[in-house]
Amino acid sequence: MHPALWISKTGLDAQQTDISVISNNVANASTVGYKKTRAVFEDLLYQTVNQAGGISAANTKLPNGLNIGAGTKVVATQKMFTQGNMVTTDNALDLMIEGSGFFELQLPDGSAAYTRNGQFTLDDTGQMVTPGAGYVLQPPVNIPADAVSITVSAEGQVSVKTAGAAENQVVGQLSIADFINPSGLEPMGQNLYLETGASGAPIQGTASLDGLGAIRQGALETSNVNVTEELVNLIESQRIYEMNSKVISAVDQMLAYVNQNL
Repeated sequence: MHPALWISKTGLDAQQTDISVISNNVANASTVGYKKTRAVFEDLLYQTVNQAGGISAANTKLPNGLNIGAGTKVVATQKMFTQGNMVTTDNALDLMIEGSGFFELQLPDGSAAYTRNGQFTLDDTGQMVTPGAGYVLQPPVNIPADAVSITVSAEGQVSVKTAGAAENQVVGQLSIADFINPSGLEPMGQNLYLETGASGAPIQGTASLDGLGAIRQGALETSNVNVTEELVNLIESQRIYEMNSKVISAVDQMLAYVNQNL
């Protein structure tokens, strides 16, 4: 069988994966704190017919080799942790990290997860939790039931003003976690990431200090997906898919010619 059939088949598989990645980016264009993903391609093994540098005659070496490739494949999907745009809200529990870092959450099994989505709400005990699954923000922050206003500083200090009190009362301190390799985090859905061996251990710190981002109250970070860029990537992937299909069609015509005429 002609090797071009299998080479083009790898191209079709790779572009199908790329289109899936692009479609997920577009689907999450309005997801708060979402970070776009890109597919990473790699060429496959080569068949070496002639080795570059081989001796072709006395005192003569081959300046170039003859290597036939076996196609391509997607070897990774890489998260791009560039800053998303800011959108202001009227919610005191909406928090945005301007710069690097993640909010830490506690999962039901006691393990930690990390997120860039700063949409928080209060549970029945006054703890700050995620609105979807109710995961508790770490370290825990309890808002008193009689609080009439909540203030979060750029450094993550949480204070409230209660009815009848002249001054604000500090009720908690938010911390920010960062990683040496954020792209190595494992996305688990729900805007959450898990620590892996590739990401490194979390580096805990205070917002606005030691290179960590500042916390902005009453604001959210939008998705960093550029829809126009994704549509251009989609067109490119579609055309490459079509070209690989054309190669398969051309090889099919060549084999049909040989069968019919020889």
